[in-house]
Amino acid sequence: MPAGEARAKAIGRPPRLTLEGIIAAADRILQAEGSAKLSMRRLANELGSAPMALYYHVRDKDELLLRVLETSAQRMPRPELPDDPRERLLAAAITLYDLLAERPWVVEVLTGDDLFAPSGLWFVEVMIGAAVDYGHSHEEAVYVYRTIWYYIVGDLTIRVTSRRRRTTTGAPVYRDKVISELTNGTYPQIAVVADHWAELTARDTHRQGLTAIVEGLLPAVRRGDAE
Repeated sequence: MPAGEARAKAIGRPPRLTLEGIIAAADRILQAEGSAKLSMRRLANELGSAPMALYYHVRDKDELLLRVLETSAQRMPRPELPDDPRERLLAAAITLYDLLAERPWVVEVLTGDDLFAPSGLWFVEVMIGAAVDYGHSHEEAVYVYRTIWYYIVGDLTIRVTSRRRRTTTGAPVYRDKVISELTNGTYPQIAVVADHWAELTARDTHRQGLTAIVEGLLPAVRRGDAE
């Protein structure tokens, strides 16, 4: 075999890029490392390609994120939901939380309140519809949805950030260390639970939290019913 031919075979051609392959690789990076670690250069390295080659398929990182978001939203299951408005709202909220907990990078992207996936709007539609069926106006129903959304995003953001920090540093969390050393002097109520504060605050209580929020927004006794 001629030396030139052997060298050409060793080098080979760069892999042919497809939009589907780019989206899949971006999703792997996002899931493993988070949105802050995704860049066109990082993605190109993952694909064994040049960064400029990616721009034949996506305009920039924002368009890439939009496409990955939409692909993820299309793959999310749509469960059967209860007919009762309060039960439907709670079931939709818990389902949304659980799905996002499996995809923490989505929460990171959506916190900008700018990028979103049209296919994921069915959650919004269900929640607003449940609030309207309960008796709220559409304007009030948007408030109901946003209140639940802010709780979900806030809870997951804190949990994901805390978990990532603990994994990265490997050191005790400063807050937990300080609280565990409290005495009954300055903060007597906190001191009662100080010795197991870390365990208490690490508990997954999103179902109880969402239940309480729905019960507050859509109380069992509606306004005017008790009069």
